[in-house]
Amino acid sequence: MPGPLLGVTIDSSLKKGWTAGPLIVLGHGILEFMLVIIMTFGLNNFFSNPTVAGLIGLFGGAFLAWMGYGMIKSGINKTVSLENQRAGNRAGIKNPVLAGALVSATNPYFILWWASTGMESIRQAYTSGLVGVLFFFVGHILSDFTWYTAISLAFSGGKKLISDTVYQWIILLLGIFITAFSIYFMVSGWKTLFGVTG
Repeated sequence: MPGPLLGVTIDSSLKKGWTAGPLIVLGHGILEFMLVIIMTFGLNNFFSNPTVAGLIGLFGGAFLAWMGYGMIKSGINKTVSLENQRAGNRAGIKNPVLAGALVSATNPYFILWWASTGMESIRQAYTSGLVGVLFFFVGHILSDFTWYTAISLAFSGGKKLISDTVYQWIILLLGIFITAFSIYFMVSGWKTLFGVTG
């Protein structure tokens, strides 16, 4: 999703090379790892309440649907641009690891995502125990690592190797995927909340 982390990645890649992406994801990932630990061990009994679980599913799914809609709309209208992301970066933090953590922690969008969709993802992963949570976290971080490393590689040479058209198509397709995933979350939340089986 376009945002401050992407802007910092593009800007740092132009200044420091392709390693900026993985280092920014490291900082971002450390923060997310702490959140996952807190949510898993601090809220595990909280997650098991059907009313709470159902509401988290509905709220998380609705937030994900809103995010997916925004991505689809921006992809169709061609309002997203990698160059604009770079221009919008005002973080000014020189250490990429620190930048990844601080930009994430101060992003209201990041906080909202973890309070809704992220919490629902962990709740569902926890049904398979700690192994499920571990797999969720590893998959989540690997997707971040792959995307931001690709962005760093595309910008590190000072040239934009990914065109805005390709980027807009990526955002559009990811938006469709996220919207479909949001439906699954909301249906799951509805079933849990109202005790619907099957």
